[in-house]
Amino acid sequence: MSTLRISLRAGERIFVNGAVVKADRKTTLEFLNDVTFLLESHVMQAEDATTPLRQLYFIVQMMLMDPANVDESRSLFARSLATMLKTYSNRDILAGLQDMHDMVERGRSFEALKCLRTLIPIEDRILGRPERNVVRPNSGRPVQQETVKPRLVVGGMS
Repeated sequence: MSTLRISLRAGERIFVNGAVVKADRKTTLEFLNDVTFLLESHVMQAEDATTPLRQLYFIVQMMLMDPANVDESRSLFARSLATMLKTYSNRDILAGLQDMHDMVERGRSFEALKCLRTLIPIEDRILGRPERNVVRPNSGRPVQQETVKPRLVVGGMS
């Protein structure tokens, strides 16, 4: 069994197994068993789900944040993914969507979100959108995002 440690700043929130936990001061949480969680800095607001991949991100996020309604979110996920697989022709996006689907099927929604965060900049370039943060925290603090190294983009949307 591996231990997972997560450090939170004062006022930062984390979503754990559907519950919202807010730190009143700088703290470190130690998870001793498997847990489903989402850091506040990775939460996408509904108004930011403005492209197909961002909408898919929001759906997968809801699977993590609202386990009571996971069946409804899974159904919406399946329909959205099927549409995207028919719509996109970019090989990197299609491969990423397939990888992400496999992650969701294995119950690895957090990893699926990480995968989607790497696909969104590719989608933005295809759509001619300016680069911006994939997610925006509720706290108003800048997001410390992992560096995304895009793969070669071949093709575009149909």
